[in-house]
Amino acid sequence: MLLLAGILMMAIITSAKAQTDKEVKLFLNQEQTHWVKGTGLGQIWVRYTDLNPGSTVFGTPKDQTFDVGLRRVRYQVMGQITDQVFVYTQFGINSFGSLSGRKPGLFLHDVTAEYAVIKSKLSLGAGLHGWNGTVRYSSSSVGSILGLDLPYIEEATNDVTDQFVRKLGVYAKGQLGKLDYRISVSNPFPVQTALSPIPVLPNNVSNIAYYSAAAPAINYQGYFFWQFLDKEANQIPYMTGTYLGKKRVFNIGGGFSTQDHAMEYREIDAGQVIQQGSKQVGLDVFYDAPINVEKGTALTAYAALIDYDFGPNYLRSAGAMNPANGVNDQGSFNGPGNNIPLIGTGQVYYAQVGYLMKKDLLGKLGTLQPYAQFIVSDYQRVETAITTYDVGVNWLQAGHRSKLSLDYQSRPILAKGETEKLVKNESDPRKGMLVLQYQFSF
Repeated sequence: MLLLAGILMMAIITSAKAQTDKEVKLFLNQEQTHWVKGTGLGQIWVRYTDLNPGSTVFGTPKDQTFDVGLRRVRYQVMGQITDQVFVYTQFGINSFGSLSGRKPGLFLHDVTAEYAVIKSKLSLGAGLHGWNGTVRYSSSSVGSILGLDLPYIEEATNDVTDQFVRKLGVYAKGQLGKLDYRISVSNPFPVQTALSPIPVLPNNVSNIAYYSAAAPAINYQGYFFWQFLDKEANQIPYMTGTYLGKKRVFNIGGGFSTQDHAMEYREIDAGQVIQQGSKQVGLDVFYDAPINVEKGTALTAYAALIDYDFGPNYLRSAGAMNPANGVNDQGSFNGPGNNIPLIGTGQVYYAQVGYLMKKDLLGKLGTLQPYAQFIVSDYQRVETAITTYDVGVNWLQAGHRSKLSLDYQSRPILAKGETEKLVKNESDPRKGMLVLQYQFSF
C-alpha cells in the first residue's frame, strides 16, 4: 500500500505527459515505453436483506437485517519493466461486514510476471493468476461490471479450490488476428486450506457428490473468443463489463475447465468411494456499442450457457458478504442469510442487459444506466429449474470512477429435504435483498 502511494505521488509530480490518456504513470525510460502505474477501487454497500428461513446471528433468530459493509477494496500496481516483461500485482480485501473478524489484513489477489515471446500474439506467464477458462466472466473486471456485483454464477470454484478465482500456475495468452485466447495450467488449493469449511463426503450419504479431501490434481483451463468489431485489451485477465459507449464490441466465445478426481461420492450408503473429475464447458456472446454517439447512449448485452459437471447431484449454496452466520431447525436448503443455491451439476443460462441513457441526462451530475440480469439454473438435484434475477440502475457521476448503484435481487428458496430432488419452499418460495452501493476508482 505504501509502495502504491509512493508510485502515485512520484508519477503526479514527474509525469505530466501521462495525463493525455487519463492515467497516472511513472515512466522508467526516456522513450516512455517502460512504466509503472497504480490504481485503486472501493465498493461500499448499504443493504437491507430479507433473510432465508431460520437464519440466526450468533444464535439470535433474525428475519431481516440492515448492514453496511465494504464489498471490495483493491489496489493494483503493474508495470512494463522491459520491452518483453510485464508484471502485475493486486491486493486488498473482500466482503468486510459487521460479522467479519476485526482489523482485516490486506491479502494478495494477483502476483504475475509474463514474457512476450511474440508481441501481442504470445505471452507466457506464471504466478498467482486469474487467467481462467469457461466463459467471459470467469475473470471479471470488478471496476467496470454492469450490475451491482460480479456474475458469480460463472465463478464455479470461488474460494473452494481457488483464492477468489485465482490459482497458482502458468498461462499463455495472446491475440491472433481477431482470435483472443488464454490457456492456463494451475495447482488448485486443497479444500482443507479454505477460510470457510468446505463440506466433504459424509459417511451416510449416497449419490451426492462432494469435493474430495485428497490432494488436488492439476486444473486445466481455456477461453477463446472471436472479436468481430473492436478489439479488447488483454494486458490483464479481467474482462470489462460495460464500456459505456466507448467501444463497439461483438464477441462470441467458448471455454472449458477440467480437474481430475476433484469430486467423490458413493452409489450406496457405506459403499466404495468413487472419485470423479470436475468438468465445465461454456459458450457466450457479448455486445457493447453506442446507439447514438452524439447523445452518448449505448447498449450492453451478454448471454452465456454453461454446463457444469461436479458429480451426481452436487449443489452448493453461497451468498455475498453474508449478514447471518447460523441457521436453526426452521432453516431451508439455502442455509443462512442471503445464500442462494448457486453452483451445481447441470446447466446454467445467464443473461444481462443495460442501457446507457444520454450523457447530459442529469446535467453536470452525470447520467443513468438501468440494467437487469437473470439466471436460470437447471440443476440435477433440483426438481425444476430455479431463477435468480436482479434489476437496478447505475448513477454514473464520472463513469466508473464515481458510481452509485441501486439493486434489488430476488432469490429462490429450496425446502430442506433428505431426498435427492429438492423442491421450492412452498410457504416462503423467494426472498429479496436491496443494496445501495457507492464505487470509487482511480
